[in-house]
Amino acid sequence: MPMRGRAQTVVGCFLPFDLRPQPVFCTFAHLQQRCCTVLAGCRFCSDTGFVKIMEMSKEKTIAVNRKARHEYDLFDRYECGLVLQGTEIKSIRQGKVNLKDSYVSIRQGQAVIKGMHISPYAFGNRFNHDEIRDRSLLLHKREILKLDQATRIKGYTLVPVRLYLSKGLAKLEVALAKGRDLHDKRENAKARDAKREIEKAMKSRIRN
Repeated sequence: MPMRGRAQTVVGCFLPFDLRPQPVFCTFAHLQQRCCTVLAGCRFCSDTGFVKIMEMSKEKTIAVNRKARHEYDLFDRYECGLVLQGTEIKSIRQGKVNLKDSYVSIRQGQAVIKGMHISPYAFGNRFNHDEIRDRSLLLHKREILKLDQATRIKGYTLVPVRLYLSKGLAKLEVALAKGRDLHDKRENAKARDAKREIEKAMKSRIRN
């Protein structure tokens, strides 16, 4: 037992022992040990820091490629990083992205997204980016090799599905896909309509 009144350091906090609140186990980014205590006045555990850590730990969807879900059957999915310019990530955080006409190509061992539209940043001036330039994707070599074989040999298409922020970083979800024929699209549309009608009827029944 430490002596009363003696100072004790706990994960960046330095307060007299008798001023410590009850220990609370914390699981946030700066706390890798379970012996920590959340203390008022700590720059990590203060309300501002707490909220910031919580926000960064969440995934925030920025754009969804609805056309891909309608036109293709989606199979294996992969998470990719993106090589972006400063004005591009600022526009992405503002939600000014469109994946509708984008697709992924693999050439010479490098995955690239083409046709992804990122609007110019309002305060970018002459340093603004090209809106639909090709952008490199970050994947492990074994993943690139697997995707390359799937597209060249097995006839899959590699399509962007979703762009999101994770821990402050832009991430792209891509999927191996195969195109649907007109009959499949109609059947899927009928199934969606039927599901929507069932959900509507259930809600109406619950209200009554």
